[in-house]
Amino acid sequence: MVKVIASTLRKGNVVDIDGKLYVVLTADNIHPGKGTPVTQLDMRRISDGVKISERYRTTEQVERAHVEDRPFTFLYSDGEGYHFMNPENYDQVAVHPDVVGDQAAYLQESMQVMLKMHEGVGIAIELPQRVVLEVTETEPVVKGQTASSSYKPAILSNGVRSAVPPHIGVGTRIVVMTSDGSYVERAKD
Repeated sequence: MVKVIASTLRKGNVVDIDGKLYVVLTADNIHPGKGTPVTQLDMRRISDGVKISERYRTTEQVERAHVEDRPFTFLYSDGEGYHFMNPENYDQVAVHPDVVGDQAAYLQESMQVMLKMHEGVGIAIELPQRVVLEVTETEPVVKGQTASSSYKPAILSNGVRSAVPPHIGVGTRIVVMTSDGSYVERAKD
């Protein structure tokens, strides 16, 4: 175990609190006008999925668990969870749906992901920053509308809602951020 300062923790890090492993879901550093800055951590206990919220002074130390980041290829999902394959030795691992969480919408067949492994169990997942998706539903293009900062709502091929520029129509392939589903650019393919 390695002790780290609470303010250095980020989403996806794994910490050991009282002998139990927790994966960090969100980490916010709060600097009030008066008083000591604190780090607010929302975490999920790996063993049973219970979510907790903790506050630490930014200088407090927390035990970080030893976790291996390994590349995996997404295969498919079924009743057991999400199945990934190690491209080096072709071993397959099933990951519980709670581990994947909201990011499941962005998983695509044969997608390369980083799986955080602890003692052979997948405990957290890191998707590529950007994915290419197709716009399946949006308002029609309005002629004469300038491409300033006005965006219109759109539904993507994975069912996620996003906001796209006015010139993007149905069937257009776009690049979106996996962290929040925001539009980046038109796909170059």
